[in-house]
Amino acid sequence: MSPEPGQLLSKINSPADLKKLREEELPQLCSEIRQFIIEVISANPGHLAASLGAVELAVAIHYVFDTPHDKLIWDVGHQAYAHKILTGRKELFHTNRKFKGLSGFPKMNESEYDAFGTGHSSTSISAALGMAVAAALLDKNGRQHIAVIGDGSIVSGMAMEAMNNAGVSNANLLVILNDNQIAIDKYVGAIKEYLVDITTSRSYNRLKDFVWKVMGGNTKYGVNSRSIIKQIGNAVKSSILKKSNFFEAFNFRYFGPTDGHDVIRLTKVLRDLEKIEGPKLLHIITKKGKGLEKAEKEPTTYHSPGVFDKKTGEIKKTESAENLPPRYQTVFGKTIIELAEKNEKIIGITPAMPTGSSLNMMMEKMPHRAFDVGIAEQHAVTFAAGLAVQGMIPFCNIYSTFMQRAYDQVIHDVALQNLHVVFCLDRGGLVGEDGATHHGAFDLAYFRSIPNITIAAPLNEEELRNMMYTAQSDNVGTFSIRYPRGRGVMPEWKTQFKKLEIGKGQKIRDGKDIVLITIGHVGNFAIEACEILENEGIEVAHFDMRFLKPIDEEILHKAFKKFNKIITVEDGTIVGGLGSAVLEFMADHNYQAQVKRLGVPDHFVEQGKPEELQRECGYDTEGIVKTVKKLL
Repeated sequence: MSPEPGQLLSKINSPADLKKLREEELPQLCSEIRQFIIEVISANPGHLAASLGAVELAVAIHYVFDTPHDKLIWDVGHQAYAHKILTGRKELFHTNRKFKGLSGFPKMNESEYDAFGTGHSSTSISAALGMAVAAALLDKNGRQHIAVIGDGSIVSGMAMEAMNNAGVSNANLLVILNDNQIAIDKYVGAIKEYLVDITTSRSYNRLKDFVWKVMGGNTKYGVNSRSIIKQIGNAVKSSILKKSNFFEAFNFRYFGPTDGHDVIRLTKVLRDLEKIEGPKLLHIITKKGKGLEKAEKEPTTYHSPGVFDKKTGEIKKTESAENLPPRYQTVFGKTIIELAEKNEKIIGITPAMPTGSSLNMMMEKMPHRAFDVGIAEQHAVTFAAGLAVQGMIPFCNIYSTFMQRAYDQVIHDVALQNLHVVFCLDRGGLVGEDGATHHGAFDLAYFRSIPNITIAAPLNEEELRNMMYTAQSDNVGTFSIRYPRGRGVMPEWKTQFKKLEIGKGQKIRDGKDIVLITIGHVGNFAIEACEILENEGIEVAHFDMRFLKPIDEEILHKAFKKFNKIITVEDGTIVGGLGSAVLEFMADHNYQAQVKRLGVPDHFVEQGKPEELQRECGYDTEGIVKTVKKLL
């Protein structure tokens, strides 16, 4: 159950209720919302720090604008918890990210206030522009369109493309840059440096205060305000704020930076901006983790901290790591360092996920050979291609769900040219509480259709190491290794690397009744299922393919010659993945058999714990056991 909300928050069930408050009551409401978020997320893990930093912004937007008539899009969406609480979901907020509960991100079919579904970064400006153009075509020019972009998302190419398009339109579009100087890790690049300069310029801030006094502190100028803005803007362009031309070059009117935690000032600024037509950008400065001391000091750790003490912020250990298998991410981080120490050609690349992927280990030890390129998956892939052309061996670590954004680059810039780039696809499969936007369900299928690419998935940590070792060998071409989030199954692994034969699987066990064909970590579910079934007198054979492409045809010939009942198991969509490959092989070689495919069904799977989702999809240990019994 949700905790009891504060005195003011208890009265708020919609933005209409919010508008009944006096302006001077808004700081107290923000404090109550922030405490409510901390109390709920402390026991029900979610994205904490980003939402704590955006409380005042959410309150100010809903206080000033007429949502849902006015359209509000939250970029990424993990900063939108206050928005959800203010828009009728307060009582259900304790179900956030839970199985059958609220989504952790804005979702159109969850609320009319969620104008656009988000989860990946940098989509808000494009979506808001589309809505604004549609409003003009439908003669709804009074409607406002607000895109809140933050957590490093402004540096993405898609955001730049959208601003470039918006700048030549007359769209009624307000972009709010929620600048907290951090994505999940600290965000990087020239735009970041520019934003630091603009927020620390004494000359600029003196001018900004003058603009505020003219526009925010005294609204008597009325219709003349636009003329005043233009005059100030021209003066700024020619003198003090030369660097603001970055935004002005896109034909956006730039306002700010302003304190994103001063809710009363924010409401006044937004009221003034509401009257200004055309594309405009408000730059606000916020603190990620605002209101929880530990989250403010360690925003990366508290981006999604798990269970923590709501008073001290201390993260609670839910399990002892002693004698537990390591996480695949840790194995990757340690292994790439080992390989790089022996092979000077190896380079590490990640698009804004160094801590999550564990590439931060290499960045600390070999900073000149490991690169965080920011939220720029497309650039990461082609950057890797450029390195490969010059003889380097880039290991490009991208979450499976985010690799979807760079599909053309994989085909056109890497595979077509048969370049030696190693893609390490983290978070393969159903990742859990982040839900449909973040599941890595499609990479096996979408990579399998690409020529010149090897597709591998390890059964355990040792195989991950051996696949990485194999991938950096000479003449292997484009190589993809996908693995899940979380722990493997081996408390220890061998230190000696073994080069694998590409395209060769392995026999896990013999059997006479039925055969399981698996790929990746889910093969461990099959191992458990085989043991359960053996105790019941059912003998199940099990082959682990290791490679989806090239696939081990020798194993498949053995399976089809011996068995007429075959079950494939994969942690990815059954459309185009391992099961499809087996069916294609059967058709190509004129075999006759009953093939049952287990995996992610052909629909978007919502949020929940991975084990809950795997059970629902029917490919966990219990699901495999049931399927075997049903077929026999």
